[in-house]
Amino acid sequence: MPYSDLREFIDRLEANGQLHRVTKQVDWNLELAHVAKVNEQRGGPALLFESIKDYPGQSVLTSAFTSKERVALGLEMPPETRFLEIARSWVGRIADKRIEPVEVATGPCKDHVVTGEDVDLFSLPAPWFYPNDGGRYVGTACFLISRSPDNGRMNLGTYRVMIIDEHRAGIQLIKGKDSEIDLRGYAERGEAMPVALVIGGDPVLFLCSSTMFPLTESEYEVAGALRGKPVDVVRAETSDLLVPASAEIVIEGFIKPGETLPEGPFGEYTGYYSGVGTDPRDFITVTAITHREHPILWSTTVGKPVTDTHMIMGINRTASLWNDLQNMKIPGVMGVYGPPAAAGRMLAIIQVKQMYHGHSTQVGLAAFASVTGNYGLKTVILVDEDIDPENMDAVMYALAFRYQPDRGTQILERGRSTPLDPSLPITDRYMTSRVLIDTCIPYEWEHKPIPIALDDALEQRIIDDWDSYLGAGAAAREDALARSRS
Repeated sequence: MPYSDLREFIDRLEANGQLHRVTKQVDWNLELAHVAKVNEQRGGPALLFESIKDYPGQSVLTSAFTSKERVALGLEMPPETRFLEIARSWVGRIADKRIEPVEVATGPCKDHVVTGEDVDLFSLPAPWFYPNDGGRYVGTACFLISRSPDNGRMNLGTYRVMIIDEHRAGIQLIKGKDSEIDLRGYAERGEAMPVALVIGGDPVLFLCSSTMFPLTESEYEVAGALRGKPVDVVRAETSDLLVPASAEIVIEGFIKPGETLPEGPFGEYTGYYSGVGTDPRDFITVTAITHREHPILWSTTVGKPVTDTHMIMGINRTASLWNDLQNMKIPGVMGVYGPPAAAGRMLAIIQVKQMYHGHSTQVGLAAFASVTGNYGLKTVILVDEDIDPENMDAVMYALAFRYQPDRGTQILERGRSTPLDPSLPITDRYMTSRVLIDTCIPYEWEHKPIPIALDDALEQRIIDDWDSYLGAGAAAREDALARSRS
């Protein structure tokens, strides 16, 4: 059964030994984020901070998705599920299927309703993450809901949100992203855009909100397909937007096109600050805050890999790129892997079973042209069907012994970039070059390299009698060694 809310997910994490409750009081000012970051660097579990200075009765969740195991649990899969199998399941669940949300009368997100002058963003335990950040970020593991003024499509998109004062929060709406396109539509009409910032809920909603889907699609409907059940939504207090009924916190308001306030800097998922300092950005004027009893603010440290951001983008960019290629009806795509350390978006490894001349090149170029790959993807590595794209040793083998630079390299110019990419100059980050690295053995070669292979029957006989060679407990020792390397 899909999760009804964030709390069910937390319970599942705890039952699987994937969550630790921090009962010691921590300061929202740097200490909380630093504890979370050290925990992530050590490969620790998700953390639920239950005692936060100045905020009795409220909690902060961090590191919920910093491991593949916890992403698998978020998608109701066994924690031991392989990365590619998680992505394959994602693709299968949403193939030609969408489930619209269902509006209900009310929900836990309405336990407490604050409107008008009583609104105070500082009433929420938003962390101050890094010393050089520009302020406290209430929105990291969150999503903004906006509605297209043209067709009424509701979009769920993840953007960073910094508290400016009690009633206003700066937001970075990147050019060409769905909410920014929606805002242009309101600008043409001379109207403010109603928005709702959502924190907490079924984890599938956050997974979908941070994924690339076509502009015409609503993440609510994709999330419904992923969870196999409609998302329950309720009407917002101060607009006609529909928000998740089980959300922990909903911040309602509007964005006036063309009006800006200073926002940032902020330590981004690239491991660098995204600019030289504070920049004028769009901002939300808050009209209401609704939340559950004893709300949980879901947060992510961002910063250097691997954080929730990297793991989520690794999974969802892998799944969405694979889905894009599948929808393009290109045959022979056996696997797609966007490594979490590359945030899933800068680099992709694609496994191809070649079937005709130029097949691997077609797949690589299609990846760059896809909805997912068009934004920020810089490097595509193509491997043959016998190379596991999730196995970096196997990929390095292909690069070393199958790749020929003059034959396998294509450099493309003028691709769409993310303005957060620190490999580009700060003043010019909307365009990037791209490289296609094809390690596949050319399809047209009459005489291909002959691979070394074991005798199948003898290999299986040895495996079946393995303990007689290495002694009792060999399998347990190998498992322990594998875990120590992971």
